[in-house]
Amino acid sequence: MKADRLPEFIRTHYEVHEWRHASAILAHDFPDEWRDILDVLTQFRLHREWIEIGGGQKSRVAANIDGFLTLRGWQEKQFQTAVMVDGRRLDSPTHKIDCYRNQIGLEIEWNNKDPFFDRDLNNFRLLFDLRALSVGVIITRSDELQDIFNNLGRKSSFGASTTHMSKLLPRIEGGGGAGCPLLVFGISKSLYVDGGGDEQRI
Repeated sequence: MKADRLPEFIRTHYEVHEWRHASAILAHDFPDEWRDILDVLTQFRLHREWIEIGGGQKSRVAANIDGFLTLRGWQEKQFQTAVMVDGRRLDSPTHKIDCYRNQIGLEIEWNNKDPFFDRDLNNFRLLFDLRALSVGVIITRSDELQDIFNNLGRKSSFGASTTHMSKLLPRIEGGGGAGCPLLVFGISKSLYVDGGGDEQRI
C-alpha cells in the first residue's frame, strides 16, 4: 500500500493490512466510498463508557460506525442468491453485510466470537466470485487494546476467543477471502478517550 494513499491520522491511529491492492481499487474506482471509509475512521473515537457498558444486540462501536455510514447512503445488505440443480432452484441467501454501497462491503467485528471472521470472509469470497462485491473491508480491534480492557476490569468480556486482529490475520493469510481484495483496520490505543461518546461528527 502506498503510504500517501492513507491520511496520516489513519496511518498512526489504526493497524492496517491490505490484500490484492484493495486500497488502490477503492481510491481509483470507488472514490466516494473510499472517502466515506476514511471519514468514518477519522471521526471515530473509542470512549471509555463504550467499553464499560456491556450487553445489548449492537455495541456502541458498531452503532457509531453504522450510523455514520447510513447517513452517507450505506445500508445493511443481504443478497438473495440461489443455485440450480437439475432445473430446481435452491435458494441460498447470503449473510447480511453490516454496511454496503456500490459493490463495497464493510463489516464491523468489535467483540463477537471469532468464527464470525470465517463468516465474513466466506461471504466476501462468494460475493466477489458472483461479481456483486469489489472490495471487502473489516474494522476490528488491535490486540493492544487488551491492556485497556484489563485495566478497566473488562478482561473476561473481551476474551481470547473474540474478534481481534490476531484472530483475523491467520484466516486471511490462509486464504479465507480467496481472490477478494481485502482491507482491514484495527482500532488502536491511540483512539481511546476517557470520556463520554454521544457526539457524532459527520
